[in-house]
Amino acid sequence: MIRMIRLSLLATALLASAAIPPARAAAPPSDLCSLLSAGEISKALGNAYDAPKKSIAPRPFPGTNEGTDCHYPAKSGGGELWLRAYVDPSPAAATELFAKLRFFYSPPKPVAGLADEAYYDPRHGLHVRKGNVRYFLQLDTSNFTAANEKQLNDLAAMVAGKL
Repeated sequence: MIRMIRLSLLATALLASAAIPPARAAAPPSDLCSLLSAGEISKALGNAYDAPKKSIAPRPFPGTNEGTDCHYPAKSGGGELWLRAYVDPSPAAATELFAKLRFFYSPPKPVAGLADEAYYDPRHGLHVRKGNVRYFLQLDTSNFTAANEKQLNDLAAMVAGKL
């Protein structure tokens, strides 16, 4: 009798799990600049930032997608934050492009635990890939510090959390 109850419970659990669709990553928003608000940036960087000035980012290679540039100017001093984002046709295409572009930003400094893969380039730009989205963050500052690196990592994690 106990064996029948256990089998019945196991069958019920299997049927229930089959009925639940697998979790999927959120689709990127049509406005990629909405991945970071001026308020989120202001809080993370400790300086007031204006809404982004949006423009088209060039294709990295012929036949690839254009991206979106989002320039967030500081309201006073502090420079500007730049977010550049691309949505590729698939995670495989994004992975391939991310690897090709890494060659141009050598030597990369890997960042563990951030999205699917991430690295800093020699000019302190943070390059990140999550699924089929590649994005880049750079803080316009003349004196890049370890604190700035943590701030960019936090902002990149915010973006990854929305994808």
